[in-house]
Amino acid sequence: MKTIDQTQQEIVEEFSMFSDWMDKYEYIIDMGKNLEQLPDDFKKDEFLIPGCQSRVWLVPEFRDDKVFFKTDSDAIITKGIACLIVRIFNGRTKEEISKSKLFFIEKIGLVQNLSPTRANGLASMVDKIYRYVK
Repeated sequence: MKTIDQTQQEIVEEFSMFSDWMDKYEYIIDMGKNLEQLPDDFKKDEFLIPGCQSRVWLVPEFRDDKVFFKTDSDAIITKGIACLIVRIFNGRTKEEISKSKLFFIEKIGLVQNLSPTRANGLASMVDKIYRYVK
């Protein structure tokens, strides 16, 4: 399995194929469209990410000393962003996650190209993951 940093670098390389942000948005939207829908049983307030302009659920599952995440959103762009975050952290140990630093967000220009409320939502998603592993 790739490390968290290797997975982030892979994402940076994928996004480097696109020259403008509309193409990058389309790529994120496609990821969201391909993400498996979260069963309604998990769409509870306890899994809702605060601070997002849309509704985003992030459900952790702890197995064999690793954390696995399921996510969903009622907004397709947010669903794609959540998909990226889950891709990086899924199947990792708590220690791997807690020691990690996310650099892909800045390198692909995501925060600079999101609305302030979506950028806050992204920060809230990441914060929630770090809180889950503490």
